[in-house]
Amino acid sequence: MDSHETRREWAERSGEYSPEYYAYYGPDESSESVRGSLVRYLDRDASVLELGCSSGRHLSHLHEHGFEDLSGIEVNDEAFDVMAETYPDLTDHGTFYLDAIENVVGDFEDGQFDAVFSVETLQHLHPDVEWVFEELSRITSDLLITVENEGDGDHSRGTDPDVSYVNDEFPLYYRDWNRVFTDLGFVEVDVEAGERDTVRTFRATQGQSEH
Repeated sequence: MDSHETRREWAERSGEYSPEYYAYYGPDESSESVRGSLVRYLDRDASVLELGCSSGRHLSHLHEHGFEDLSGIEVNDEAFDVMAETYPDLTDHGTFYLDAIENVVGDFEDGQFDAVFSVETLQHLHPDVEWVFEELSRITSDLLITVENEGDGDHSRGTDPDVSYVNDEFPLYYRDWNRVFTDLGFVEVDVEAGERDTVRTFRATQGQSEH
């Protein structure tokens, strides 16, 4: 499966892991973890971008706790219909981009967002578009949060990610997110290993903050 097929799979997703699926379950421990990191390091007037926001359960959680400057990127167009029905206040106040991450990030200004985060999204990016990680470092002025499945944590094979397939349908790439973003100039300031995902919080160096 190449990067085009992966994007198409997510854009047409229904049932399990679809926008309706995530809206049904609502905010979860990942939502709390992201909010905790944001509150710890930033003020509530921070500009925040979620990568792969789906129907908005994590952003809605942030909005309910005082964050106002919220944006999201999502490739599945049904997500925004679900968002409008489930989280209408978020729909009215947020800024959203219907496209693949790799088609959007290049349009943002240097340091446009105080914080950028992903919840089980970057793990699905195909190796063909790994250049996106450098773009994320460019547009993030301060805080970058990854909530991703890292497998068994053994990334001794080098820079090539290990891969498995979710329900034998679409790929999940296990990457060493500490190495990915510290190599791009970030400093990891917090890490929390969960049952399935690892939450990593990175801060930009002074040089990045002054883009």
